[in-house]
Amino acid sequence: MTTLPLRLRSQAAGLPRDARDTLFLLVVIALVLLPQLPSLPMWTSAMVGAVLVWRGRLAWQSAPLPGRRWRVGMLLVALAATWLSHRTLIGREAGVTLVVVLLALKMLELRARRDAFVVFFLSFFVMLTSFFQSQSLMTAVLMLAALMGLLTALVNAHMPVGRPPLAQSARIAAFMTLAGAPVMLALFLFFPRLAPLWGTPNEGMTGRSGLSSTMRVGTIAQLALDDGIAARVRFDGNEPPPRTALYFRGPVLARFDGVEWTSAQPWERGLPLLRTRGAPVDYEITLEPSNRPWLLALDAMRDAPALPEGLRALPSGDLQWSTNRPIGDLLRYRGQSHLDFTSGPVRRASVPGFMLSLPVGSNPRTAELARQLQAQTGGSTPALVDAVLQRLRTGGYVYTLEPGLYGAQTADEFWFDRKAGFCEHIASSFVILMRAAGVPARIVTGFQGGEINSVDGYWTLRNSDAHAWAEVWEEGKGWWRVDPTAAVSPGRVGQFQRLAPPPGFFAGAIGAMSPTLIQHARALWEAVNNAWNQRVLNYTQSRQLDLLKAFGMDSPSPADLARVLLLALVAASLGGAIWAWRERRRTDAWLRLLARARNRLGRAGVAAPAGSPPRRLAELAAARHGNAAGPVRDWLLRLEAQRYARDPSEGLAVLRRDFRRLRWPG
Repeated sequence: MTTLPLRLRSQAAGLPRDARDTLFLLVVIALVLLPQLPSLPMWTSAMVGAVLVWRGRLAWQSAPLPGRRWRVGMLLVALAATWLSHRTLIGREAGVTLVVVLLALKMLELRARRDAFVVFFLSFFVMLTSFFQSQSLMTAVLMLAALMGLLTALVNAHMPVGRPPLAQSARIAAFMTLAGAPVMLALFLFFPRLAPLWGTPNEGMTGRSGLSSTMRVGTIAQLALDDGIAARVRFDGNEPPPRTALYFRGPVLARFDGVEWTSAQPWERGLPLLRTRGAPVDYEITLEPSNRPWLLALDAMRDAPALPEGLRALPSGDLQWSTNRPIGDLLRYRGQSHLDFTSGPVRRASVPGFMLSLPVGSNPRTAELARQLQAQTGGSTPALVDAVLQRLRTGGYVYTLEPGLYGAQTADEFWFDRKAGFCEHIASSFVILMRAAGVPARIVTGFQGGEINSVDGYWTLRNSDAHAWAEVWEEGKGWWRVDPTAAVSPGRVGQFQRLAPPPGFFAGAIGAMSPTLIQHARALWEAVNNAWNQRVLNYTQSRQLDLLKAFGMDSPSPADLARVLLLALVAASLGGAIWAWRERRRTDAWLRLLARARNRLGRAGVAAPAGSPPRRLAELAAARHGNAAGPVRDWLLRLEAQRYARDPSEGLAVLRRDFRRLRWPG
């Protein structure tokens, strides 16, 4: 009894060519659309999937295509759904949604080669839109596979005679790709690097670990760890800093309205007045696109990093660095930071008043605790900090990602009721307590710790490494760091005992058999992906100019890039012209074999006109030599079948071999 796959394969082999080509094109379109699915509205994915399956069923059954009313109705439904989803029919998201739906609907009127070419070029455009969402290595691999599929379908559409195998079209497409690879490489290396045209702000981190411009404590009952990569860091020298010292500074939150922490206005932050001790640390950061203007810096960076053209590093009085526009592309820059530092004014009169302010009536039990601690410690800032940290260590407080929803008085609930929370709860409650005790304090958000990749030596910062700590101000000293989370859960700081999301079913099963296999595979993949980021996505104009310097140019300019690119394109064009000239002079392999047979028959006394086909030669040979020409006649008929049969059973290589073995009459 034949299995289902064998039956399906047998049925597919008997389909007309149009049906076979349509099914192949549907598979290619599905591959083109695959990277788009996570960013499309649910109705779009459902509609596109239904249309493709419907079209495949029609092709399999050789059924007629739906009428115009069906197509127009579905188009109107798609337009209405797009408007409801995006509140517009223009713009990037709405435009991508529409073009994806139109590509699927176009398959419902695929009747002629002209329709097929529209589908091909619309698919090429949809491939480009996939990079709006991600330029990762996985996306590039998927799009390369989709490109090869589209080129195969395009070549197949230009072969209208017979039933050419798809493998033959795939070989031609692969050859075309390889032939065009030198031109693609020259364009990549020397075409002037321009800023990408995509990348818009996206506030999608609510309820997930990561950085945000505000912090609303108590409104998230459960924090989901996001293992996505935020940045990669490479330290100069052989000894990087210890994990416990790796605090990468992001937004600083100093204003509190009783519910939400926000950043101070630029004119309210004063001067950084950075005071450092010890040798600085040199490092290089590769920052993933965040669509935010923040530059991560290892606390604390004095001098601005050098950024690509069009971006400027902007300092602030609270040691936060940012750029003049959101970061929508992979960004690499070098920095130099001091791990031992204080900052800001050293006199109380220079500290802004909002660094102490709390809403009236906010967290009364915390205010009473602050008064008690003041009385016990004498009001000294270091003594107050030590007393609060000691309370966190010994008071039964717990670091957890599932603290539940807090009420309006978040600090009171943390200190006296729940005694549980993640770093935002702990840092916010600590700062509120310090302010209630008369000590200026603020929250700093960023990343802490990270993990080193054993394959390429880069430190990886993930969104799950996002952290919040505090800074307190002391007379004569200025601002200095306090991390209250380290008192509650020392293992959280430095990545020694990280809370982690539960593994999936397959990852858990593999991890149970080999605990290190998942880590090694993950490290290898991230190292490969990092190499893609460093060498491809981060191939900037400065690196282009460095390449020209390696070729011997002392001070290359963008004009030199244009000249080198022009020379490379001219050389590639000349090479293509020479190859085309040689190809035109070459005779078709089948025709060459037929000419050899005609010449051999001529020596056997069979005279035939130059344009005689194989069947005519077989008739002339049989008329001249009778049964003695039987093997030659059979071979000539096989040669004709190889050229004109709908599904040739053998190739030219077999016919050439048999030609050499023939016994010719005469």
